[in-house]
Amino acid sequence: MVLELTCKYEYCLLALLELAAVYTSRQPLQIRQIAARQSIPERYLEQLLLTLKRGGVVQSQRGMNGGYLLARKPEQISLLDVLICIEGGDPPQSDRPSCSAESGSSVIHEVWKESAQAAQAVLAQHTMQDLLEQRLELSQASNQMYYI
Repeated sequence: MVLELTCKYEYCLLALLELAAVYTSRQPLQIRQIAARQSIPERYLEQLLLTLKRGGVVQSQRGMNGGYLLARKPEQISLLDVLICIEGGDPPQSDRPSCSAESGSSVIHEVWKESAQAAQAVLAQHTMQDLLEQRLELSQASNQMYYI
């Protein structure tokens, strides 16, 4: 398994970033708001949010002022949690059978397995709060004016 940043995963993270940004206000965001802010097709976003809801990452609120909220604090939602939620089941593994009976092939598979574990460890240590803070830092840096 080669860890890949799919559009599905990226869209989920972008939607969750929007929800993380309003977490403290406890004001739900509607699908159309999130879709417009992040340029995500609404129908696709609706499917993604339903998957995240089933996985316990987000919750929905009905009514005129309804929408979606994070189900937990942003610092309690790791990027690995999101990946597992949208891909289903356990973390991705690299346990596919070898293409060759060569002894070198088993060595290659061990390195690939180690790289998958390292990628999972990185995703497990980063949270939605981390992404939110990094986004804020980037926007502040880009808003600074330079005078000559």
